[in-house]
Amino acid sequence: MTLDGTNTWIVGGADAVLVVDPGPDDEAHLRRVAERVDGRRVTAVLLTHGHPDHSEGAATLARMLGAPVRALDPRLRLGEEGLADGDVVTAGDVEVRVVGTPGHSFDSLCFWLPGDRAILTGDTILGRGTTVIAPDGDLGDYLRSLDRLRQGAEMLEAMVLLPGHGPVLPDPSGVLDAYIAHRRERLDQIREAIRRGARDAREIVEMVYADVDRSLWPAAEMSVAAQLDYLKAL
Repeated sequence: MTLDGTNTWIVGGADAVLVVDPGPDDEAHLRRVAERVDGRRVTAVLLTHGHPDHSEGAATLARMLGAPVRALDPRLRLGEEGLADGDVVTAGDVEVRVVGTPGHSFDSLCFWLPGDRAILTGDTILGRGTTVIAPDGDLGDYLRSLDRLRQGAEMLEAMVLLPGHGPVLPDPSGVLDAYIAHRRERLDQIREAIRRGARDAREIVEMVYADVDRSLWPAAEMSVAAQLDYLKAL
């Protein structure tokens, strides 16, 4: 589910930085993050969303570094300030712009780095494969978020996507086009499976994901359930 693990990003300059998605509460990993900060002031720990593989270590790292935790979900914050669409967060002369991208989860955010022409995508876009719509997410929201990111990537001439899992992705517009096309194709496949007699998410997975490793079927079933909810609401 996390590919090679969770990517923790350190964003900033010579004097101040932001830490994005500290990951699980793993002592060795959090020590390595603190070492990479290398004595610079940490303006804040930012969370793309609240799933434990991204957020669980945030409070521990924040205490280690003397920094607040900023997130959309108030339950995850340490300090007075949260995060919301349109916010701008700084570390020295480095600017991070917050983009609301609900869908994978209700509280998903992406972070646009104009100085690098890069987008930190959390789980909205992965370095490999495609994103699961979690139980606290919504496919309709996700499709709208993909469209927003696609428009933004072109308008802002983004050069790279920095995902929450997996490798860095060049060609943001191409990646986002492929994500949008894949989602539309899956919806068509689910409609066809229903026409062929599939009665629930499990039976749809057995038809549509027959060529996928069975260890991934639980995740596929979660996504199919989200797609069924989406189709019912049309």
